[in-house]
Amino acid sequence: MGDPIVSIFAGRNSRYLAEKIVESYGTRLGKSEVINFSDGEFQTSYEENIRGHDVFIVQSTAPPAENIIELLMMIDAAKRASARKIVAVIPYFGYARQDRKDKPRVSIGSKMVANLLISAGIDRLITIDLHADQIQGFMDIPVDHLYASVIFYPYLKSLNLPDLMMASPDTGGTRRAASYAKALNTGFAICYKHRSRPNVIENMQLIGDVEGKDVILVDDIIDTAGTITKAGRLILEKGANSVRAMATHPIFSGDAYARIADSPFTEVIVTDTIPMKQRSDKIKVLTTANLLSEVIKRVENYESISSLFNLGSSIK
Repeated sequence: MGDPIVSIFAGRNSRYLAEKIVESYGTRLGKSEVINFSDGEFQTSYEENIRGHDVFIVQSTAPPAENIIELLMMIDAAKRASARKIVAVIPYFGYARQDRKDKPRVSIGSKMVANLLISAGIDRLITIDLHADQIQGFMDIPVDHLYASVIFYPYLKSLNLPDLMMASPDTGGTRRAASYAKALNTGFAICYKHRSRPNVIENMQLIGDVEGKDVILVDDIIDTAGTITKAGRLILEKGANSVRAMATHPIFSGDAYARIADSPFTEVIVTDTIPMKQRSDKIKVLTTANLLSEVIKRVENYESISSLFNLGSSIK
């Protein structure tokens, strides 16, 4: 027997990204099909032999829930087709914000999704910027938790901003902003917010001096864009020279695009873990394809990926 054959497939939600991954990897995207039935059900199938192959399935699990179901069905189909190894490549891990019980009688959605993936039959998970690091502990398989900082860092350096300063739109992102500030040798500020209910901010205050600074607001997710645009306005009111937003996962739900268009941001820097629903001159999209391609190569060759966790890592 020779070396296992690597086959990379994509769910419908992430085909755009998978095509860039296989181009970087130097292979072609595997042939798969989804048949839709009139009642709304669908069936997945592989249109080529994968017996004994190492199968990598690329699919972000952003809403709607059909994206998770499609991924699970592709995993099941690969297992039944006698794949040697099944690796789920989930650039955006949906339901990650439901990582604990924050009030009585609620589900822990991220744990449930982890259970479903394990039950379906994955051998490994590759993902980027989990909302909560502890989700790795929900899995009894290897998890390669990557950081988009290796993509963002070179871009931030290329901006050559004279008075760069990092900021977090909430206290939960303090460690993230501090990590960038340390790597870039800058200060950082924190926005403190109080929510009256989900997605609604009652008030916000700024901790730190941003006067005359070119501020980068950094987060892992932009959902409705309510928090980050409010933080951007507050920072400009406090005397900042300019303000940009940067986040790994552009969920952009509700009125997010309109809020970004009306925001004071010079630009909003995101990655392509989730497909863009519409174009915007303010939004700069950096690809994760080269990072994911490199990780797939190293996983397949049993090579270390720890160097890819370092800010400023070179990914070609």
